[in-house]
Amino acid sequence: MQQKISLVITSISPPNEVLKSYAVLCKQHNVGYIVIGDTKSPNDFFIEGCQFLSIEQQTKVDEAFAALLPVKHYARKNMGYLLAMQQGSTVIIETDDDNFGTENFFNFYPLQTIQPVYEAMGTWVNVYQYFTDKKIWPRGLPLNRILDTPANLRQTIAKNIAAPIQQGLANDNPDVDAVYRLVSDVRITFDANKQIALGKLTWCPFNSQNTVWYAPAFPLLYLPSYCSFRMTDIWRSLIAQRIAWENNWHILFYSPTVWQERNEHNLMKDFEDEIPGYLHNETIKQILSGLKLKGGASHVGDNLKKCYDALIQAALIGEAEMPLLELWLQAINKFIPQ
Repeated sequence: MQQKISLVITSISPPNEVLKSYAVLCKQHNVGYIVIGDTKSPNDFFIEGCQFLSIEQQTKVDEAFAALLPVKHYARKNMGYLLAMQQGSTVIIETDDDNFGTENFFNFYPLQTIQPVYEAMGTWVNVYQYFTDKKIWPRGLPLNRILDTPANLRQTIAKNIAAPIQQGLANDNPDVDAVYRLVSDVRITFDANKQIALGKLTWCPFNSQNTVWYAPAFPLLYLPSYCSFRMTDIWRSLIAQRIAWENNWHILFYSPTVWQERNEHNLMKDFEDEIPGYLHNETIKQILSGLKLKGGASHVGDNLKKCYDALIQAALIGEAEMPLLELWLQAINKFIPQ
């Protein structure tokens, strides 16, 4: 079956150079281009070749979910995922409006691929170590694990794997936490032409800045609304990893195909928003590790509910998340390619 690829971005900006550049790339590669707006998005947003959806237009994708989904929130991006599914996409790629794509942006890897694999069996891994000798770590890695992350990450074996979730890195201003930005120079260029897959029980957070999702993993795209803004994609990634293992899926990381010219941020506000992660990511790992989940595509939705229910019971995610998640699963049951 031929792949139908869609790129999804959420933005409150007028058409900037990044957003315009993706219209060109998408046209060159025959990729659908979706931008999801929010309450602050300009009413006259227009880029040729881009499908922009305002808050009002998003209700036409799924009225019940759109109505319950909070506004002024990064999780509005969920509407873009649903639209891409509704339009028959078999691959969804996501990035942000401050990441320029390189000419290799759409050169991701097949669902079934032979790759080097690292398996730490229950341990946090700083995957950035595989791409640079500099001391740097991804946003979401517990601070007390920065120095004791396994140093033998380069010792890997290659094997045939399924990788329905793939994370490309970002050059120039990669995704790191506020602690790193407050004490270090974030400018960095990662090694090129490298990739590594993380196997079962191997934990590393991944973000939403340069991420590829194949249809089997589409339910796991869901971004939670009732947690810290800076943790929504990170906690999504931890849940996705836990469910991936039940299906013998690997999370594939590869060398940068974007570079970031970061939007203006208040680093102390970022730090405040990241505190739940600093304090609780290890606890989330333990909670998710202890769940009894089932393998197979038919169980992905139930597994997702079990993971969120456990985090709600632990008071890490708000109770209002579950009705949203239920509507998400109802929507994707209508849209996901069978």
